[in-house]
Amino acid sequence: MKILELCSFSAGGCGVWARARQESELLAKKGHEVLVISSNIEKGSNKIVCSEESLNNVKILRYPAKKLGGESFMSWLNKEAMQEAIDFQPDIIMAHNYRHPHTTKALKIAKILRKQGKQCKVFLVTHAPFVEGNITRTRLQTLIVNLYDAFVGRVNLNKFDKILAISNWEIPYLIKAGARKENIVYIPNGIPEEFFDLKKQAEEENKILFLGRIAPKKKIETIIESIPYLDDKKLIVEIVGPEETEYFNSLKKLIEKLNVKNRIIFLPAVYDLKKKIAKIDSCKAYVLASRVEGMPQGLIEAMSRGKIVIGSDSVAIRDIIQNKKNGYLFEFDNPRDLAEKINSAIKDKEIGKQAKKSVEKFDWRIIISQLEKLF
Repeated sequence: MKILELCSFSAGGCGVWARARQESELLAKKGHEVLVISSNIEKGSNKIVCSEESLNNVKILRYPAKKLGGESFMSWLNKEAMQEAIDFQPDIIMAHNYRHPHTTKALKIAKILRKQGKQCKVFLVTHAPFVEGNITRTRLQTLIVNLYDAFVGRVNLNKFDKILAISNWEIPYLIKAGARKENIVYIPNGIPEEFFDLKKQAEEENKILFLGRIAPKKKIETIIESIPYLDDKKLIVEIVGPEETEYFNSLKKLIEKLNVKNRIIFLPAVYDLKKKIAKIDSCKAYVLASRVEGMPQGLIEAMSRGKIVIGSDSVAIRDIIQNKKNGYLFEFDNPRDLAEKINSAIKDKEIGKQAKKSVEKFDWRIIISQLEKLF
């Protein structure tokens, strides 16, 4: 089959791109011809990246983007890109991110191809853009989102052959936005088989780990503020990932204020798979403090390595963690409660085994099989 992946970003630390990339590479490995079309912006840094690239038998074409109001409202699927997509003659179009303009254009591409006599299916991969408690949006952004759902989403959602929800928690939101329940399929993001198959890559050290984008939505300040309340005064906090400069500078000021500089380490992003697994293996526990998540990939990766995980009591994290069964939940934005959970968690020897068992369904080998059946 010919498979076209439409994704706003195809470079940088982006959860959406991580899904699209893994999906594309594994489908290509299975013998499908895969083309990715995206913007030429690197997520997290806004650097301009090369216009064309080949990655493990996956062809990537990137086009200049215009930001119309945030990541959701940006234009990059221009006339040239549209024509490239049509000329590719895909059997399947995977449009990533509900509420992005290119997903509506995916329907247009499919319509043109069908008029030409080409049987083309188009699937929307949602990536859970629904914000719990609306804590990250301004009033204007909230108004735009509501208008989109009412006038665009309600019209277009059911035009997709299927809507692929990456998390169970978002399904009621999709139905409220107008999607028919029978048109929604739960197919989560996967994690590479190496997370399940590789032997231990590093010895455990006396540290807790956050691995992901150093950005405001991750609420890393809550982790830093928990340090004075930890029982083990030698326990180190390691923060690994690409940084957003302004936010990173605010964290450094907080560290100085709390006088915990000797208890925290910042390291650059790790993209090599074995090195990433080794980094996870080297920690005692993994912490995720954010409220806003779609499907917390880093959390699942840590669980697959049998690690104790501690996450904020938010809807997306509750979708993965059952408190005191396969991990621990703490009250969002409460550093003292986080510290108490860390103090308890690092003494729990059995919960890591339950964590590993509970995420076996996220193995990419299972996810790709589900996708091929859907195709």
